[in-house]
Amino acid sequence: MIKNIRNVLRAGSLVFGLSAIALVAAPTLFNELLGLSSSVELEWSMRMTGVTLVALAGNMFSHASKGSDASVLLTGRVMAVSAFGLGVLTLLIPAAFTWFSILYAVIGFGFSAGYVVALFSLRAKSRI
Repeated sequence: MIKNIRNVLRAGSLVFGLSAIALVAAPTLFNELLGLSSSVELEWSMRMTGVTLVALAGNMFSHASKGSDASVLLTGRVMAVSAFGLGVLTLLIPAAFTWFSILYAVIGFGFSAGYVVALFSLRAKSRI
């Protein structure tokens, strides 16, 4: 069952990696898709966030591929909370909802649910 957490981590690393590329390469477009008015300062901040997401995506993939079961469990727990937080924060963006902001929030909540289901499945199996 730990394999399920590893799979969610791999998928999440891909999504965060793609987001990172978009944030670094096209922050103006990303801002517009989120319904935000772009500025030089916001674009700079989005690029910095993108670089940080490169590190997060790499760490997620590393844990999924080479991490011990204990490190995968801890990473899954952290990512369940973080992905949920991403969904909430996306809905709290100080702009009108756009199709993209709703989709991005749903993706965050979806990954959070994926981690929670995988974690509870593992916990339920360990009781048997």
